Amino acid sequence: MALNNAHVIIAFAVYLTFMLAIGWFFYRRTRNLADYILGGRGLNSWVAAMSAQASDMSGWLLMGLPGFAYLAGLEAGWIALGLGIGTYLNWKLVASRLRRYTETAGDALTIPDYFENRFHDRSHVLRVVSALFILVFFLIYTASGFVAGAKLFATVFELPYLTALILGALVIIAYTFMGGFMAVSWTDFFQGTIMFLAILVVPILAVLHKGGFTAMIADLGKLNREFLDPFTSASGETITLVAVVSLLAWGLGYFGQPHILARFMAIRNPDRIPRSRHIAMTWVIISLGFAVLAGMAGAALPVESLVGPDSEKVFILLVQRMAHPLAAGIFLSAILAAIMSTADSQLLVTSSAITRDFYKVLLRPRARERELLWVSRLAVLGVAAVALVLAMNPENSVLGLVAYAWAGFGATFGPLVLISLYWPRMTRKGALAGIVVGGITVLVWKPLSGGIFNLYEIVPGFLFSTLAILAFSLLDKEPAADIKKEFIRINAGEAR
Repeated sequence: MALNNAHVIIAFAVYLTFMLAIGWFFYRRTRNLADYILGGRGLNSWVAAMSAQASDMSGWLLMGLPGFAYLAGLEAGWIALGLGIGTYLNWKLVASRLRRYTETAGDALTIPDYFENRFHDRSHVLRVVSALFILVFFLIYTASGFVAGAKLFATVFELPYLTALILGALVIIAYTFMGGFMAVSWTDFFQGTIMFLAILVVPILAVLHKGGFTAMIADLGKLNREFLDPFTSASGETITLVAVVSLLAWGLGYFGQPHILARFMAIRNPDRIPRSRHIAMTWVIISLGFAVLAGMAGAALPVESLVGPDSEKVFILLVQRMAHPLAAGIFLSAILAAIMSTADSQLLVTSSAITRDFYKVLLRPRARERELLWVSRLAVLGVAAVALVLAMNPENSVLGLVAYAWAGFGATFGPLVLISLYWPRMTRKGALAGIVVGGITVLVWKPLSGGIFNLYEIVPGFLFSTLAILAFSLLDKEPAADIKKEFIRINAGEAR
């Protein structure tokens, strides 16, 4: 689809203008750092749910996952299953307790804030170490969003990769810079709606084009029988237990994703979390299932012969082939929405860590709110610049970058968040050990395993982090009485 296609250009222009307008609207209403990084804890049930899931799924929902399904068939269903289970458990086990704890114990605005307040860490070590890992893994995660945006613009408008990369990044940077958390959350709400519409309609159009679901399945069976067997890879080999565990283990990542946890912290009324959970689960189950269907439909048509990272273009090519140009513009805007909904959240959380957990704590403890607000905005620009450099290789895989960052957060913070909310015996030393062991395991697992183990690094990272937390906490002296009393008081309120 060439650049002179007026329908697509108009749809993109309208969509991007709307996103920037939201950013400007909240720019004029952002008064302090708390507003900028957590929105004054003012999210309603719908915005909280849609924002959490839109920022969770990112460009890989409409690019990475369909691309994997295009190559692997129903094997991709294991990732979808793991993510569905992880989403439910995160809303069920973490959302309410984290929301209440972060407000009651020192009004924590960031995840490092929460760790410091939870364990009464006056040394700031927990805050600084956790902020360092947030910076490292979010740079990779943000780069994945920029890569997805570049592939979209390059494919649709036939632009050079570098030009497409800069164009996509500029819009994300602009409204995040202006409006902060509320701009990000409200744009996520609209982006999640557009994503849901696109992932629902496009695969249905593709199936109808093939003559119905039965006809599509028959054609896929002729193309490759193993494609329809979740226990067999597309190459015909039986999927190992390690492979199944690795795919399902994507669900473990949810408990440690700062950009998702921030939505829990910002919900206006924790009593409405069950409603948000129902909204989120409906969105997730349908979206994941249809994302896998989109990839398989692309293989059945076929839209084009795609190999390696190029398989992540399958949804774009389906849109171009199936939809009227005006509808295509809307559906392609949904891909941009998926990319932007996560990249903006990542930029915001990373800049928050730099501002609140480094600048304010280590450099300017008495900095005024206006100063911190602008430092946070400038940090958005700095983080984006580094992420752009990491994204400059056009051979980067969106799914590969997301998988690495997802594992990093899941292993570094997941066990710590879960155990800290449910175990009063956990100590500061246990928390620090969990962060360091989980994060380092993810960073070194692949290089040290030398390809012998095909186990997704989140599995050993999550396991070793959990063991480190338990061991160092039990070897340490018990937490102070005031920490235990605070834990009991807050969780007693959560139970009511």
